[in-house]
Order: sequence, then C-alpha cells, then structure tokens
Amino acid sequence: MSENNSHQAGRHFLQIPGPSNVPDRVLRAIAQPTIDHRGPEFAQLTLGVLDKLSAVFNSKSPIFIFPASGTGGWESSLLNTLCPGDKVLAFETGHFATLWKNVATKLGLEVIWVEGDWRQGIDAAVVQQHLLEDQSHQIKAVLAVHTETSSGATSDIAKIRKAIDAVDHPALFMVDAVSSLACTELRHDDWGIDVTISASQKGLMLPPGLCFNAVSEKALAASKASTFPHSYWSWESMLELNKKGYFPYTPSTNLLYGLDEALGMLYDEGLDNVFARHRRLAHATQLAVAGWGLENLCVNPDEYSNSTTAVLMPQGHDADVLRNVILEKFNMSLGMGLGKVKGTVFRIGHIGDFNELMMAGTLSGVEMGLSIAGVPHTKGGVNAALEFLAGSA
Repeated sequence: MSENNSHQAGRHFLQIPGPSNVPDRVLRAIAQPTIDHRGPEFAQLTLGVLDKLSAVFNSKSPIFIFPASGTGGWESSLLNTLCPGDKVLAFETGHFATLWKNVATKLGLEVIWVEGDWRQGIDAAVVQQHLLEDQSHQIKAVLAVHTETSSGATSDIAKIRKAIDAVDHPALFMVDAVSSLACTELRHDDWGIDVTISASQKGLMLPPGLCFNAVSEKALAASKASTFPHSYWSWESMLELNKKGYFPYTPSTNLLYGLDEALGMLYDEGLDNVFARHRRLAHATQLAVAGWGLENLCVNPDEYSNSTTAVLMPQGHDADVLRNVILEKFNMSLGMGLGKVKGTVFRIGHIGDFNELMMAGTLSGVEMGLSIAGVPHTKGGVNAALEFLAGSA
C-alpha cells in the first residue's frame, strides 16, 4: 500500500461565513430533473417559493429573484430606482459596504461616504445629521448593510429608519441583508425598508446563484422615473410575469427547487427558533473568544452578529497562517480577513444549517489550531462555550 497520506478522513468543516453548509435535503432537491420553465408545474413552484419568501422578509411587497450573487442584487437595487449622478449616503462598516459603494460609484452615482473603522455598526444619529443638513433633498438613497460579514457587526435597521423619519427625508432606504436574512429578524415592511437585498448562500442554505430584491411601493414608483439603462435587472419585466409564476428569461430552475426545500426546512423549525438557535451559537462563539483572551473585531456587544464572529489576532501573528494550520491539520475552513483587516482577523461562521455539536467541533478546531500555531491564548474557551450550550439546551 502507498504511504501517500493525501486523503483526509471525515467531512470537511466549512466554517466560513458563507457560502454556508448546504443540507442534504436541499442537495437532493437541487438534483431533481429539470422541468419546463414555461409549464404549469414550474408556475406552481415559483408561486409557492415567492409566498414562502414573503414570511422570511416579513413583507407583502413584491420580491424579485435574479440568477446572480448578492452583487447583482446591489446593482439591481440601484439601477431600478436612481438616475446617473444621483447622490447616495453610505457607511463604511466593512468590506461589503465598501464593495457596494464601489458598485454605486462605477454606475455613475455620487456617494457621500461616511468612513468607519470596521468595528461597529451604523450610528443612526450620524444618518440623521447628514439628512438634516440635506435641506434640498439631494440625497436620493441611504445604503445600509444589516450584518457586515467582514466585521461581524449588525446595524440597528429599525433605528436608522426612525432617524430618516425624524427629519422627514424622502430618500429611499436600501438594506443589504445578505448575511442576516434567515439568521436575524428582518422586517422589511415594519422597518420601512424600500429595497432589501439578499442572496441564497448564507441563511437560506443554498449554493450561491440567486439574489433577491424585496421592493416597497415607494421603490416601485421610483423605478418608473429611473433613467439608468437596464434590461436584465428590470423589475418591470419581472412584475407581471411573476404574478403568474414565470420569469422574463430562463430561471435557475434547480436552485428554485433547492430554495423551496430550504424554506420548508426553515418553516419546519419555526423562524423564531431559527433566530434563537443562531443567537445561541453566536453567543457560545463569543464566550469562547473571550475565554481564549482574544478580541472580537466588533467592539459593541449589542451589535454582535448572529451569523459570524471576526476575531482579532494578537500583535505579530498572522491570521492566515493560523487558518492554514487549521485547514491542514483538521480539514476546517475559517473565513479570512478581508480588505484592510486581511491577516489580522479570522472569521468563524455560525450560519445556516448548523447545530451545537458542529459548533463544539468548530471551536475545538480553533483552540487546537491556536496551540499548534503558537498563538498566545488562554485555554478554556471551548469549555466556556460548552457550559453555556449545555445550560441553554
């Protein structure tokens, strides 16, 4: 027999903050034979999916599904509602907020960019002050990332809505919920969001490939005045066909099968239970980080994310070296630091189809990796997490 040890036994631990683990039920659903996307069976599938999505978004508004990543959702939200040269207000909460800003800039929008340190969510008072100063209502939209995947900070969306209303500003309110949907409560209608953007590969437990725009009546009205050229991203093309269960072009049929199954899993568990599970596993992770004597990148515990925890490395230690040790020794992938925190942060995903034993294995892998890589830490972080999980089971 060969001495080659190229095979790693056991299942790979995918503990990045998305794409998340895809459940077997969803994989089997995706593997079904493709059907006619102009036929009655497909229409029934689409209408059922759109109905179930409404409860996840907490919205009676139209929800559009595009075959794309979350980046496509950003572009669609901007192209459908704004005009070239319009001003938008955006906040540097992390890497993905920065990427959304870059998309807006490339499309020809003027971005009023509020810089940040990537360690906290959006300050609603700052939103209010910027809008108060905009007496001529030049700002046409406020862009906010709900949960910033790169930093693990969650902004208070309801509070931001109140800040906009406090100064009676007419700007559209757009929210990136890619990392929060189906992990953290989101209330599109109640929070007065005009466009909620999300994607399939995180809390919805699917592979990448679908993005979503939940759209208010105000945003639909704005779309009629938009002068951006667009075809593929057109809401208008979607609206009437979706009511009948169809799309204006070939949809991702098999991902819709998977989405239908994933939504069924969420309802079987109960959305409140899903959110509680994410909160519990996130808190266990935060206890482990504190037990190791390491620091959470997000500085405000009230803003800790349900879906990801970003951990700061001690000075002089490279997070990517640690991640590589853990991958090679224990076949586990952790999220890398992105943008300006690359090498200084590793991220633990606790998102989607994930339970207490998976959490225990993940944290054990991190603690063993810290020891092997020679990263200064205090042992016992895993025990702190386990004691909490056992007590809250």
